[in-house]
Amino acid sequence: MTLTATVLDSPDARELAAFYQRLLGWPRGADEPEWVTLRPPGGGTGLSFQSEPHYVRPTWPSRPGAQQMMSHLDIEVADLASAGAHAVAAGAELAAFQPQHDVRVYLDPAGHPFCLWAR
Repeated sequence: MTLTATVLDSPDARELAAFYQRLLGWPRGADEPEWVTLRPPGGGTGLSFQSEPHYVRPTWPSRPGAQQMMSHLDIEVADLASAGAHAVAAGAELAAFQPQHDVRVYLDPAGHPFCLWAR
């Protein structure tokens, strides 16, 4: 078995894929109205995006009675400040709640939390 991608649902697959393409700089693979893939240039596990008409934005941090986050992406960066500025310029929002000093939580345009972290 080979894990080929993590799939993120959103109201608009192309819109969310465009955000992650700006963020990561990865080229598109499949590009259909309801399904888009991004592939890392050096090979490996990619990201896919699926349009979901009944998508509900997750809540961060989680709380009872609200849509829960089911997963999140961890992205290693060389410098948190410059990577964070790049993420915001690409369309991310810095989350209000930050649980660790060496990690920054951002929300993508569909509300999926993702973490930028540096060693």
